[in-house]
Amino acid sequence: MRETIQTKILDELTASKKQSFSVDELAQRLSLAKSQDFKLLVQALAQLERDKKISFNRKGKIRLANQPVLIEGVFRANDRGFGFVTIDAQEEDIYIAKEDTNYAMDGDTVLIDILRPADYFLEKTAEGRVVEIKKRAIKQVVGEFIAFSDEEVAASDLYGKVVVKDKKLSQYTVLIASQGIQPVDGQIVLVELTHYPEKGYAYSLEGLVVKTLGHKNDPGVDILSIVIANGIPTAFPDEVLQQAEKVPSEINPADFPNRRDLRNELIVTIDGEDAKDLDDAVMVKRLANGNFKLGVHIADVSYYVTEDSFLDQEAFERGTSVYLTDRVIPMLPHRLSNGICSLNPKVPRLTMSCEMEIDRQGQVVDYEIFEGIIQTTERMTYTAVNQILMENDAQTKQRYAALVPMFEDMAELHEILERMRIKRGAVSFEDHEARVIVDEKGHPVDVILRTRGIGERLIESFMLAANETVATHFSRLQLPFIYRIHEDPKEEKLDRFYDFVAALGILPKVTNGSMLPKDLQQLMDEVADLPEALVINMMLLRSMQQAKYSPENTGHYGLAAPFYTHFTSPIRRYPDLIVHRLIRSYLKDASTSNQEQWAEKLPEIAQHSSQMERRAVEAERQVDAMKKAEYMQQHLEEEFEGVISSVVKFGFFVELPNTVEGLIHIQALEDDYYHFIESHLALVGEWTGRVLKIGQRVRVRVVQANPETREIDFALVSAEEVEGLTNVKVKKPSKNRQPKRNAKPEKKAESKKQSKGKSDKKSTKKKGRKQPFYREVVKKKKKKKK
Repeated sequence: MRETIQTKILDELTASKKQSFSVDELAQRLSLAKSQDFKLLVQALAQLERDKKISFNRKGKIRLANQPVLIEGVFRANDRGFGFVTIDAQEEDIYIAKEDTNYAMDGDTVLIDILRPADYFLEKTAEGRVVEIKKRAIKQVVGEFIAFSDEEVAASDLYGKVVVKDKKLSQYTVLIASQGIQPVDGQIVLVELTHYPEKGYAYSLEGLVVKTLGHKNDPGVDILSIVIANGIPTAFPDEVLQQAEKVPSEINPADFPNRRDLRNELIVTIDGEDAKDLDDAVMVKRLANGNFKLGVHIADVSYYVTEDSFLDQEAFERGTSVYLTDRVIPMLPHRLSNGICSLNPKVPRLTMSCEMEIDRQGQVVDYEIFEGIIQTTERMTYTAVNQILMENDAQTKQRYAALVPMFEDMAELHEILERMRIKRGAVSFEDHEARVIVDEKGHPVDVILRTRGIGERLIESFMLAANETVATHFSRLQLPFIYRIHEDPKEEKLDRFYDFVAALGILPKVTNGSMLPKDLQQLMDEVADLPEALVINMMLLRSMQQAKYSPENTGHYGLAAPFYTHFTSPIRRYPDLIVHRLIRSYLKDASTSNQEQWAEKLPEIAQHSSQMERRAVEAERQVDAMKKAEYMQQHLEEEFEGVISSVVKFGFFVELPNTVEGLIHIQALEDDYYHFIESHLALVGEWTGRVLKIGQRVRVRVVQANPETREIDFALVSAEEVEGLTNVKVKKPSKNRQPKRNAKPEKKAESKKQSKGKSDKKSTKKKGRKQPFYREVVKKKKKKKK
């Protein structure tokens, strides 16, 4: 009888797709739930465990012995061959050794088997191996085409190769089959991948050219290459454009009798001079009770972009507009974004509005959210508002005399709201952004810091107030909703931040084992006048998690806001459009069935919108880095003052006042052998004791700037003297090893950014000589024939 039960158990475990069962689940499945039968089941399980045919996991569930529990995650590749797999449910990533990657590439969705669990006492991360690649992340690549000779084409049936623009793929050879488009040397092309790395060809890819983007020297092709490489669409499908053409270019207010008519109110837009898509307008009134009435009126995009329409599907796919150096790739066609949806001056427009009554402490004591019609009084610019409120410019004040009292009320309300946010603990990071100025051909001519006057800051305050009010409203109603969340910093990142500031002699306040936003802001206020303030600000920013969209509200850590959403930019962000759609949907129908439908849709919308936001940010970052490198090509061998912004084992990065950042590799420090002191983020000379640490002021010379790799190399000219590091022992030099000029440091294991070092490039060249490219091609061709 027991043998029969054992057989049934093994058959059930083998046949089921489910990998583990509780004892009760097995009893139900095998119809052995009765008292006597259950006893036999337990005895059979005990015997199977003794025979090592089954095992119990940590939760007490039964599984077949020696059957790996496969976990799904996303593989992140390192330049040196190994990688990490990110698992959503886990804090720590899983380390994958080079020999266990199974040819996975960066971003691939993989199944992994855990080889060794994490050992937190020894501070060792878990290790695993890739068992299966479920989904390839990279399906297309962009790069410069290089044609093969006639002999190579005849021998291999391959037309050429592509030098990929993406640094993460720089180690791969992308071979081009002759069946697709046949470009010429120097053209930038889009390649559809058809073959991925495999045994014997660990760094080979193969594909077809499906599109030529232009010659590498054509104006604008450099930015277009980055856009295409990141999978960002550059043109709208015909059906989307056709649907946009059917949208009327103006409205008749008489057609909207149920909307609140605010056309006689004093309402203005305040934007940059070059803004075309004006999606928010504001008004402020001082009330008789001393409170303020703030009206935030947002373009009602959801009225025109209806659910599941072609416009809606395209907006969902794009997720966001992308703002690059010399162009904007919009989420919606220009007919909508710059036309009927834009709150252009002195014409009627549909809005989704939030009007709030705010007291002298910055608290919203009353509010209304409704559909409206407005007609803005004036299209104001940040420059003009700053001239009125900051510069007291007589000419500008005279031009906008009727609006000046409202702007003064706006400034006062902004100060109240800002004080309120600071009081509750919102973390205020130092603004340090730059803009690359380009000429008509796209060449950079300057890099200037962005300035934020009171005009920019008061609009930010008003948008924050509206976003919080809308989020609070729907959270209290307990309706399915989409929130903008910013989770607490991860413990290990905060620990590193504690160690860093402690090394500077600063002891941060900790509440119940963690830092509240208020604690962080207090720390920033305390160090504001110290030389290290900028660096501490930078390190704190790096400790933060990324904000994202979620149907579950967990609050916004950075703003110290319990409820937050994005309501104010539906022209350029899909989640804002969804928030408007939710408002309209619940105004018409708050039934259980409608709530259930939204509850089912929102998780995918939130996840996809977060992914598209990250894609846009990455493209913007790459373009910015490329244009800064191109700009610095004009300043080779020139010297600049800067600050050490980051220290790593292979060198340190220096940031110039205009935010341009370059690397000084450890091999370029020829006066000593330097050791990396991670706890102090510093390099210390072995003989001289010289310290190079984060936040230190230095003078550098521009050695190299490469727009292709988006990298800038500096040489150290001089550095300010700083105190030595306390409680740090540097390895004592051997008596036989004497410091000498031009001495090269010992070769060290370097991190992911090693590709910036010369040693890595040299080793790559050696490998290339041993295995000429054409031999690999011919070998591959012969293998195919077999």
